[in-house]
Amino acid sequence: MERQHEESSQLPVLVIEDEEAILRGLCDVLAFQGYAPSSAGRGDLGLELALDPDHEPALVVLDVMLPGLSGFDVCERLRGKKPALPILMLTARGSEEDILRGFRCGADDYVTKPFSVSELVARVEALLRRSGAGLDSATASDGDRAAREPSGDPAPFDFGHWQIVPSERAAQCAGEVLELTSRDLELLAFFVRERGRILSRRRLLSEVWDYPDPERIETRSVDMHIAKLRKKLGPRDGALIETIRGEGYRFRG
Repeated sequence: MERQHEESSQLPVLVIEDEEAILRGLCDVLAFQGYAPSSAGRGDLGLELALDPDHEPALVVLDVMLPGLSGFDVCERLRGKKPALPILMLTARGSEEDILRGFRCGADDYVTKPFSVSELVARVEALLRRSGAGLDSATASDGDRAAREPSGDPAPFDFGHWQIVPSERAAQCAGEVLELTSRDLELLAFFVRERGRILSRRRLLSEVWDYPDPERIETRSVDMHIAKLRKKLGPRDGALIETIRGEGYRFRG
């Protein structure tokens, strides 16, 4: 595997995992890729480290099953304190409920155990690019920085009966307010921009999840996140996101 020092130069990544062999392996891989990993073997200690202003991570890799405090609890509390912090959850293979619960708690993405090194690194790189933290400030041009840095929150837009308000990370309808994650907002905005078009999972992974090579990633992140988003929007407006069997999804609003 090639190193990615250009984008990852010493970015701090916190790994919260209680299995010593996995924890050590993850830290070794991240260090090899040019990151600066730190670690915790308990959920409560990991939360404390993640919130420490002197050791603020650019991304957290978070296991679900942890002593002290579960990964779900850590994720939920982190999301409340640091809404923009990328969180990558580690789940048991086939545990669909864990994946959905992780997304509900605010996780940005997940990998299932056992996972390949290349898959993990691809997820980390993609999340950091989306957050803007993957930019090497020492080598980036002014144009690169401008392209990465948001110029302000997008204007509100409609999705079915909901008004989506990016600046508040919320959707509003008849006095009801829904909290939305950054990924929710990106998905909704992309569906609206591509209204009526069939969007493949690979394209969504490339343009919303920002994976540079989605062909090498086997994941149900798209399906799981859309299932969560449909439930959040309710049956009337969630149904506006159609599943096109064998092809992907389409917004028919």
